[in-house]
Amino acid sequence: MNAEHPSIEPVAVAAPKDRAPAEKVRGGWTRRHLVGIEDLSREEIETVLDVAPQFIAVQQRGSGIKKVPLLQGRLVVNLFLEPSTRTRVSFELAAKRLSADTLTVTASASSVVKGESLHDTLANIEAMHSDIVVIRHAYSGSAQILAERHASHIINAGDGSHEHPTQALLDAFTIRQHVRKYREDPNAGLDGLRVAIIGDITHSRVARSNIWCLTKLGAKVVLCGPRTLMPAGIERMGVEVTSSLQEALRGADVVYALRIQVERQASCLLPSIREYIRLYRVDSDSLRNAPEHALIMHPGPINRDIELAADIADGARSVILEQVSNGVAVRMAIMHLLANSPRPAA
Repeated sequence: MNAEHPSIEPVAVAAPKDRAPAEKVRGGWTRRHLVGIEDLSREEIETVLDVAPQFIAVQQRGSGIKKVPLLQGRLVVNLFLEPSTRTRVSFELAAKRLSADTLTVTASASSVVKGESLHDTLANIEAMHSDIVVIRHAYSGSAQILAERHASHIINAGDGSHEHPTQALLDAFTIRQHVRKYREDPNAGLDGLRVAIIGDITHSRVARSNIWCLTKLGAKVVLCGPRTLMPAGIERMGVEVTSSLQEALRGADVVYALRIQVERQASCLLPSIREYIRLYRVDSDSLRNAPEHALIMHPGPINRDIELAADIADGARSVILEQVSNGVAVRMAIMHLLANSPRPAA
C-alpha cells in the first residue's frame, strides 16, 4: 500500500518485535521503536506525555543553555525520503538539545535515487554505528519493516497515509497542558473531551494517529469532511462521522483543521477549492458553533484561508505555534526513552 492508495485498514505487515526484554525504563515504556500509536497502550502514551515536561523546562532555561547530555556520544540519523521541513527540523533540534551527534539524509542526497533498497541504505548507515534512525517515507509500513530487521531504534516520522505518531503525541501533550490549565487541575486528562478533526481524512496519517491516540486517552473524536475525503468504514475506529461542519463544532473542546492536499485535486475528489471553503473552512462564522474555550490546532503547513482562516490561525485561541514548540520537547522525550531501552544481544 502506498500514499496514492490509502486505506483505513491496518498495514498488512507483521507487528515489530520491539518490546525490550528487560524491565521498564520509564514508567510504562518498554519499547525499542516507535512506529505507530495503534499498538501503544494508554500507559505507554501517558509515559511519553509525563516525561516531556522536563524537556519543556530545558527549552525555557533562564541561563539560555538549552542542552542536556542525555544522548551525548549517540548518533541520531534523520532519514527523510519524503519532503518535510517542520518535522525534520524538530527532530534535528531535539537530537542536538540532547547532545547527540546528528546526520540528515534526504531523498535527493540518498543512493535510493540510484536504485539502492531501503534495507541497504539503512544497513550502510548502521555500519557507521547509528543509535536512532528517524525515517519519513512515502510508503505505508516502511518504518515497521525496518524495525523488524535492524538494530537501531526506529522512529516513524510519517509513512505514507498510515501514521505520524510523534505528531499525535505532541498534539495530545498540547491539549493536555491546556486542559490542566483551564481546569486548574495538574492531573487532568483528556477523558470526555470532544475533539473535532476536519478536512481530508482519507490521505491524512495525522488523522489516523490522532484518532488512535486521543481515543486511547478517553477523548471523543468526531471527523468532518466531504464524503469523497472520508474513508469508508472509519467508524470502526470508534469515532463519529459527519459531513456537517456545524454539527462537528457543536460542543467541541478542540477544533483540529487538516491541510487540504491541493496536489491531489487532479483526482477530482472535490468539486472545487471554493466549494470546500464554503462548507468546511474553520473561520469566525463557523466557530460560532463551538464553545469559547475551544482550542484551534493544525499540523502544518497551513493553506491559509482555505482550511483555516488567517485571523483564526493567528488568533488568541490558536495553539499552532505551541504545537511546534512542544514537538521538540516530545521528540526529546521519545528519543530519551528509546535510547535507554536495551539493545538486542549480538
